[in-house]
Amino acid sequence: MEGNRGVLQPDWVVRGTVVTLPIARLRAMGIRGVVLDVDRTLLPRRCRLLPDPVRQWVRSAAVVMRLHLLSNNLDQDRIRWVGKELGIPGTAFARKPRRGKLRSVLATMDLPPHQVAMVGDRILTDVVAGNRLGLWTVLVRSITCDGDICPHDRLQRLEKMISTGLGADLRESLPQQLHSL
Repeated sequence: MEGNRGVLQPDWVVRGTVVTLPIARLRAMGIRGVVLDVDRTLLPRRCRLLPDPVRQWVRSAAVVMRLHLLSNNLDQDRIRWVGKELGIPGTAFARKPRRGKLRSVLATMDLPPHQVAMVGDRILTDVVAGNRLGLWTVLVRSITCDGDICPHDRLQRLEKMISTGLGADLRESLPQQLHSL
């Protein structure tokens, strides 16, 4: 069971969406790069407009960190559009939790894995992929078109049930080194 818990266990479980993730705290932990999931992390799958809070968060983060989008979405045009809108590179068809595309992204970021955070709303894709390569993993809540928490994300709820059943602790938490910051 410990092996499952390890790969399913995010380093940081955030109470809110990506926009509530404090950039200064990431930097204080030594994070210099962030790999961001797209669908349901930055905008809902069917939404064609990026929420303003997401734009603001990415703009602020891009000043102090290297950013890259990494999505399992097969629609390369969508990921390219999101990347262009946010001014950051993106990679589609990542096939997370497989490591190949994530390894390529890390190579372009030119940072060691312990200085990169994988931020996403899915345990079985984002968290597992990041953990398999030694990245900091941050689990956020799914987002609505308005930038609020999605109250009815059944898939995230199901993944949390499975993961906790296998031993993961998914209570909202700060990484140990942030308790003193």
